[in-house]
Amino acid sequence: MPITKSAEKALRQSFRRKIANNKKTKAFKKALKDFKRDIINKGVNKDKLLKIVYKSLDKAAKSNVIKKGKADRLKSRVAKIANKISK
Repeated sequence: MPITKSAEKALRQSFRRKIANNKKTKAFKKALKDFKRDIINKGVNKDKLLKIVYKSLDKAAKSNVIKKGKADRLKSRVAKIANKISK
């Protein structure tokens, strides 16, 4: 347990940040999973799915939940899958 006031505040901050980071992590993982599931169905709009995936990855990278390089790598892989399916 924190003893000083500043340690108590730091603990509250870390809990809030953990919740926010977990939300962003779950969001981009869900977006990737939905993309991979829905891209198999040829009837879905791949541009709309790509936009959702890109947005969630960029948000996670912006707030340092994941590194920018990882976000770029995942976006590249997703785009490669989308292009392969569309051909």
